[in-house]
Amino acid sequence: MMDHPQRLVLASTSRYRRSLLERLGLAFEVAAPQCDEAALSGEAPGDTAARLAVLKAKSLRLPDALIIGSDQVAFSQGERLDKPGDHATATRQLRMLSGKSADFHTAVALLDTTNGDVQQRVVPCRVIFRKLDDRTIEEYLRREQPYDCAGSAKAEGLGIALIARIDTEDPTSLIGLPLIALSEMLGRAGLPVV
Repeated sequence: MMDHPQRLVLASTSRYRRSLLERLGLAFEVAAPQCDEAALSGEAPGDTAARLAVLKAKSLRLPDALIIGSDQVAFSQGERLDKPGDHATATRQLRMLSGKSADFHTAVALLDTTNGDVQQRVVPCRVIFRKLDDRTIEEYLRREQPYDCAGSAKAEGLGIALIARIDTEDPTSLIGLPLIALSEMLGRAGLPVV
């Protein structure tokens, strides 16, 4: 096994990513990435997610560290699904998604600052939503208030009841940090999870 940096750092302020990373049982720090997260004109969703995951990791200038960057871009019917931020936007998103599918492209990058190595991977996830009537949408939003969640449906919470099916190789990718891919990357970087 290779020597590995002493610090593991998550370049994210997302409570969801932090909670996911805690599942691996590794000591880590959290730091806010400092970068422009705008999509580039004509950039494919998976390419945007991959570029931003690497950019977030590289934005932290820390010596002797393994830095995790992650980003998620969601689309449905040609429209990008950002975090709704408020009730009206969440209602509009869920009405649009009723009986339809959404594609989530979640990227993870691991930067080893001792040698500059960067590993990255994009894990796609397709979510197919049930038909949702206005009463169901209103009740869900009243109870969950998922205004910080792209697509307005928290699959790790009550939002699972709005979903007919999830197609992905890694269910944690939908929540925002693909742990299967990350575990493989950490092992290759000399920090095996188990």
